[in-house]
Amino acid sequence: MLRSLMRALRPAGDGRPFQLTHYFTATSLVAFAVLAIALFLLERSEQRFFATAQREHGAFLATVQAQLLQEQKEAGRANLVSVHEAGHVTLAHVFANALWDSHFAPIVARAQVVPVERCRAPALEAQGGAPALPGCVAELRRQVAALPGFSDIDAPVRSLMRRTSVFKIKVYDLRGLTVYSSEPAQVGEDKSDNRGWRSAAAGRPASELVHRNRFSAFEGEVEDRDLIQSYIPVEMPGGGLGGVFEIYSDVTPLLQQLESGTARLVEVTARNQERVQLSAERNQATMAQASTRLLMVSALVLVAVYLALLYLMRNAQRIIDTEARSREDLAQREQEWHRDKMATMATMAANISHEVGNPLAIISGLAQEIEQWHAPADVQPAVPKMIVEQTARISAMTRRISDFATAGSGTPEVLDINQLVRSVCEFLRFDRRFRGTPIELRPSEGLLACEAIPDHLTETLMGLLHALEENCERCGGAGGTRILVTTGAEDGQVRIHLSCECGPEHVACRVPPEGPRMASARRRIEPLGGKVELSLTGVEIRLPAWVPPAGAA
Repeated sequence: MLRSLMRALRPAGDGRPFQLTHYFTATSLVAFAVLAIALFLLERSEQRFFATAQREHGAFLATVQAQLLQEQKEAGRANLVSVHEAGHVTLAHVFANALWDSHFAPIVARAQVVPVERCRAPALEAQGGAPALPGCVAELRRQVAALPGFSDIDAPVRSLMRRTSVFKIKVYDLRGLTVYSSEPAQVGEDKSDNRGWRSAAAGRPASELVHRNRFSAFEGEVEDRDLIQSYIPVEMPGGGLGGVFEIYSDVTPLLQQLESGTARLVEVTARNQERVQLSAERNQATMAQASTRLLMVSALVLVAVYLALLYLMRNAQRIIDTEARSREDLAQREQEWHRDKMATMATMAANISHEVGNPLAIISGLAQEIEQWHAPADVQPAVPKMIVEQTARISAMTRRISDFATAGSGTPEVLDINQLVRSVCEFLRFDRRFRGTPIELRPSEGLLACEAIPDHLTETLMGLLHALEENCERCGGAGGTRILVTTGAEDGQVRIHLSCECGPEHVACRVPPEGPRMASARRRIEPLGGKVELSLTGVEIRLPAWVPPAGAA
């Protein structure tokens, strides 16, 4: 993994090793600091959210409990009113069965002559308005009390209600006139505008819970009492209504019991709310401790990861430095090998030139001497001509060898690729290894020039041609083998294609996998902006074509 990372971070331009540790230390410290701050802020935000959720939960629970207590209180009061209303209906039936026909019905019938309408609003306005109401009511009370049989009602009513929780009973006719009340001062009152009386007059009982600071009951005047007030219609056996009962019964003890139970529930609810609050505080403290532990563990993990990565990067840096030194040593060895090889080729070319030059001088001298012969019988014109031709041929050969062996500069030059490739191919024809594998050159006419280092390109071509020659020997086959070298231009690039063909049909030989020569070729060509591509049937060198500077002739 370290070697893969090293290859990914290797600089493309120069040979200096990549300072991985320096970059990693600065970058990773910033990254880990940002991550630590983000974790801290996130954890603190989570704590605040948890605390807010706990408070909202406690407030919601308190609200729900308060609503439940209120609803329970209202439901208890409503149930109390409903139960006592049913009891008042039953009590009204008892009253009706016991006293209506004998006492109440005659008074209700006789009271119809009492003009209650004159005490209502339209008549009062004619008499002077509200100040006339007390006198009018007093007059009605006097008239009702003067009716025959009125004085006989109170005694049996009080006898019937003795030692009960009923504090007051009233009887109304269907006009709303109070024809009887256990509190005599209320006789003659008009309740036609009262909603309870209206409901009972329509045949529907109506009840409500009321509180009186002072109240006149059968047993005398009482204080601070809670009462159920009910308006009960009196149904006649033949159908229809005969009147309306108003009954007050004392529910103070029952209501006190309800209030006491509600108070106990309030206390229990308060204690539960305190326990919920204590539990929320404990949970918040536990959450804070867990958050602190998480932050500490996260910090330790981040430190451990950073140290592990730092150790890994230091190992990677050592590998990078080692491989950089190895590449430097390899480059130095290749340069030495290149100088030695070129010196060897120069020596070989010089030897060939020396070995061939002396005979050329002798042959040239003999040819010149033969040309000076004047005796026709001795002259053989073809011999001097042949000597001159051979001399020219050997001289051209030595010039080609000398041109190839001449060392080029160490900087890129504008090259004629066809000429350079031709010189390499013609020079390798002197190598006995290529006698069985001739090199056939097919240069492209009008090929663009390119900028390259002559020595590097020559070395690359020689190495690849030797590799192909070795592969051709292994391929073999009837009809011999040959190496085909073609040049051309494509998409602004100059390409040199090398391939090996076997047999009379010139079938392409498979090129072996990459080896040291391919690696060396890439190291020579790629720094020049070119490429060396390997296929199944050959090797291709691509170099960017040279573009003359603007304004150049």
